[in-house]
Amino acid sequence: MEKVALTEAFATFDEQWSPRVAGELNGQAVKLAKVEGEFVWHQHDDADELFFVHDGALTIELRDEPDVHLDAGEFVVVPRGVEHRPVADEEAQILLFEPSGTKNTGNVESELTQTEEKRLE
Repeated sequence: MEKVALTEAFATFDEQWSPRVAGELNGQAVKLAKVEGEFVWHQHDDADELFFVHDGALTIELRDEPDVHLDAGEFVVVPRGVEHRPVADEEAQILLFEPSGTKNTGNVESELTQTEEKRLE
């Protein structure tokens, strides 16, 4: 069992939109990511996705519902099948909770698609 200090963990990488697996439990991955700008519109057909803001602010844009704005200490769960796009005006540090092996861009292939999960070092 190893604890993770979030501030120290986020200091170990600079790459944006490139989640790092920090832990796993019950088939779920806990991922850390730094984000800024707009991600791609996508959905996860078979997985809910939790976005938790550690530092900064994040907006989850939704096609058919009002956008959800998150500040540090807040989270939202995007249900499976809901098309969404994360957007951060300035760099934000976020935690993602989703089934292990979930592709970061869901049903979309783009230059931001990760072909393998990166682990926190």
